[in-house]
Amino acid sequence: MTLSLIIEIVIFILVVALTMVTARGLQVFLHIRRRLGFPMMRKTARALLKVYTFRNPVLRWVRSSTSLSDSKDYGKLRQDLAVAGFDHPAAPVWYVIFRFLLAVGLPIAFLVSQSMSDKPMTGAMPSFVAMGLCGLGLVAPRFFIRNRSNARCAQLEHEFPDALDLLVVCLEAGLGIEAAFVRVGQEVHESHPMVSKSFGRLARELSAGRGRAEALRAMAERASVDTIRSFVGLLIQTDALGVSIGQTLRTFSTEMRETRFLRAEEKAMRIPVLMTIPLTACILPVIMAALLLPAIIGVVRVLAPALAGRH
Repeated sequence: MTLSLIIEIVIFILVVALTMVTARGLQVFLHIRRRLGFPMMRKTARALLKVYTFRNPVLRWVRSSTSLSDSKDYGKLRQDLAVAGFDHPAAPVWYVIFRFLLAVGLPIAFLVSQSMSDKPMTGAMPSFVAMGLCGLGLVAPRFFIRNRSNARCAQLEHEFPDALDLLVVCLEAGLGIEAAFVRVGQEVHESHPMVSKSFGRLARELSAGRGRAEALRAMAERASVDTIRSFVGLLIQTDALGVSIGQTLRTFSTEMRETRFLRAEEKAMRIPVLMTIPLTACILPVIMAALLLPAIIGVVRVLAPALAGRH
């Protein structure tokens, strides 16, 4: 029994030693491949990010049978929708479907309502109205996306300086850049929801293994705001040069506050020019009437009897 126990211990030690040697050899092999430039780690990082595929056959057919089959058109439309706040990968397909339903549904609804009306339109008027509604259904979504994009960009540009000040405070307090993004996103969740959402998504992409420069550029593309583009370019350049991020961002924050102050001054200087039109159109006629009305009444009182006497 003692001999069998010794044999089992020896076998166990041999198995452990063989496992350690194999693991060490595999670690050295992977290190050599990584130093030689094989893209294995890059593929592993990309696999952590979710790649969306269209499982619905209807959505897949819509994308393949429309202009979305071109990757360039699909990417441009997806970028426009992402700026407007619709950043889901299937948003371009739903956008095309919604435009088609509006372009077809509005004329059909109008024609059905005319057929059920007691006094329908006659002549070519129903056809012209139906074509106008069809054009409206095609154009209205584009105007909606454009207006929403402009509103979101203006809101982001208004909210970002405050978030940048908090980011500078977090960096100077000792937090890393990723932890600072998470902290600022949590702090401004109620007061600045759009900046909080952008920073939260950036933090999730960094946690998933995406490169910092790539994640920052993606955030700048989604925001489509010049201030955030400058901020992203500054961060990438600072990270590449090894300069202090806190000091750089503090200087950038000061410049942003000065730019914000200059824009406020510009808007204030435009007020007198903008007030000229309502003053001229509304107040000036009233003043002229108040000044000329007594003279007009006097002239009428004098000339009316004279003209009546001539008759």
